[in-house]
Amino acid sequence: MVKSNHYKILEVSQKATQPEIKQAYRRLVKQFHPDSHCETANHDKIVMINAAYEVLGDPQRRRAYDQQLSVGDTYDFSTRRQQRTAEAQNRYQSRRKAEKAREVYLDQWYNQTYVPLIRLISQIIRPLNSQIEALSADPFDDELMETFQDYLENCRHYLNQAKYLFSAQPNPPKLAKVAANLYYCLNQVSDGIEELELFTLNYDDHHLHTGQELFRIAYRLRGEAQKYAKAYV
Repeated sequence: MVKSNHYKILEVSQKATQPEIKQAYRRLVKQFHPDSHCETANHDKIVMINAAYEVLGDPQRRRAYDQQLSVGDTYDFSTRRQQRTAEAQNRYQSRRKAEKAREVYLDQWYNQTYVPLIRLISQIIRPLNSQIEALSADPFDDELMETFQDYLENCRHYLNQAKYLFSAQPNPPKLAKVAANLYYCLNQVSDGIEELELFTLNYDDHHLHTGQELFRIAYRLRGEAQKYAKAYV
């Protein structure tokens, strides 16, 4: 019989039930997992525990393992255990690399897409009330109307920048709610600018009020995006 085996690693009897093996595995993972922040955290130990549970946690593989144990050392368990340990370690490292890559991309999207988008949307929405207030002194004054039209032209410029940023990189699944609110926000801003541009052509207050309402909706959607984003800062 081998000196050290999967049962010893999981600290259970060879007669242990499957629920007992599962319970022992969970207990040991909490105790030794590198991310547990416990003093007992041990990377090499958790790799051995994972390798042992891959065998004993599967009834069919456990039966084959028990048969091998029963005939003594006819099968080189030490070599096989080392192989399983190496395989488990490789899988663990692959998962960690994938998680790290996702974290890096999330940070990149947040800083290079989300932050500039919020700034551009604010540059469009925030001046609207003061622009309308200035224009209300005399909507038919050419100079006042020209100033308002310059504002709308800047809005178009900022909107095009925002749309390019939003489409330049795929949205991280973890920030799906943030991206969805930004998408709808940009649509409302686009429609709002169109309504305000129509007002500058025909002076119909309906277009002005509709544009204001669409900007209010965009402002709310931007706030929702910021609320969801705070959870990941």
